[in-house]
Amino acid sequence: MLGAAALVPTGAAPLLAKPAPTAPSASAALRAEIAERAGSDLRGFYAARGNRPLWVAADGAAPAARLLLDQLQSAERDRIRPGKVKASALERALDAARGGSAEDVAKAEIAASNSYVAYVKALRSGKRAAMIYESEALRPALPTATSALQTAARAGSLETHVRTMAWMHPLYAPLRKALDDDNLSEQQRSQIALNLDRLRAIPANPARRYVLVDTASARLWMYQDGRPAATMRVVVGKPEEAMQTPTMAGYIRYAVINPYWNVPPDLVRSRVAWNVNTKGPGYLSSGGYQVMSDWTDQARPIDPTRIDWRAVEAGDGAPPRVRQLPGGSNFMGTVKFMFPNEQGIYLHDTPDKDLLRKDARQFSSGCVRLEDAPRLGRWLMNRPLPRRPRGDPEQRLALPELVPVYITYLTAMPEGGRIAFRDDVYARDRLGGDTRLARSDRSRADRP
Repeated sequence: MLGAAALVPTGAAPLLAKPAPTAPSASAALRAEIAERAGSDLRGFYAARGNRPLWVAADGAAPAARLLLDQLQSAERDRIRPGKVKASALERALDAARGGSAEDVAKAEIAASNSYVAYVKALRSGKRAAMIYESEALRPALPTATSALQTAARAGSLETHVRTMAWMHPLYAPLRKALDDDNLSEQQRSQIALNLDRLRAIPANPARRYVLVDTASARLWMYQDGRPAATMRVVVGKPEEAMQTPTMAGYIRYAVINPYWNVPPDLVRSRVAWNVNTKGPGYLSSGGYQVMSDWTDQARPIDPTRIDWRAVEAGDGAPPRVRQLPGGSNFMGTVKFMFPNEQGIYLHDTPDKDLLRKDARQFSSGCVRLEDAPRLGRWLMNRPLPRRPRGDPEQRLALPELVPVYITYLTAMPEGGRIAFRDDVYARDRLGGDTRLARSDRSRADRP
């Protein structure tokens, strides 16, 4: 299980570097050479900026392009062949540009843009870990040449943009940079490679605000404007395959105050039926459970003594719908945050805070239990959650805006200037990737 994380230095440069000096105005000859050499996919970008260079100064200096070349030459770390991103062609062009002729500088400029666009596209469309996306809009987008270059041109510092690989998720560049460390073991290098695959499944900035959940460390982050705004501990799914929290992405759409807990059918068989058969029907009333007539919104409570609980425990036929009333020991706590999905996964409060104090926090049946649900609610709603009497059930509150949530599994992760290596609690590293995605139970039950 998860113990103290193993840490190794990233060796990464600071994310915030001083902006590069402003390049001198490009000569008319250089601008003319760029206009002549820009292909159809680059022509619009350069025309909009008066054919001024982005990567190379008039004297051939190209610090950001050299940083890019370093990344291209090690592109195998990204599971990309350096030849695919024209690394050798860029190196030759940059070397020739040192002479300062307008023709050679323009060639280097166009080579840098071509390589940059090819690299960004290859990273955003290449191998990545499997993830369930509620919507295609949650997948990493494949930019056009123009949009990729415009994003680079708008950066406060082009060198910082390249160094931090700002077209990728903020965790990607420091994790990749860690591979410079010659002291890493082969197992650690393999672990980093798998986690780079997982980060490639997440867009650079999914939205102005989004939630990231890591099941390996059992933590949640609230990202705002590309940076973590807050974090908290969470409890996630057990290591058993059927209980693992899957890697997935959705839109948090609404909160439910004072929710019922609709018990999953497998837990009705293994937990509820066993307790009724052992302790009698009083177990249901003392735990705040109701047996419902069906799964519709018009369902009504029925007499639990009408149910053959021994047959339910034995797996004979479909179990009845069982729900737990709000308040008290309800497994949902006071609120749940919904991003509707076929896996029955969401974020929710919990009355059992003791589990959140443990180092290893893989104890749930798949859902994500929150250390501080009201805090997340304030951040999602831009105001405190309303209070309701404990027995007053199910008030649904729409979020002011949809907030993406990404659930991933990072056994190697940048943390405080180092890389934290964590135990492979779901055995996904050992299996060579993320194999557990879908669930067999697609009912309207709630997995606590």
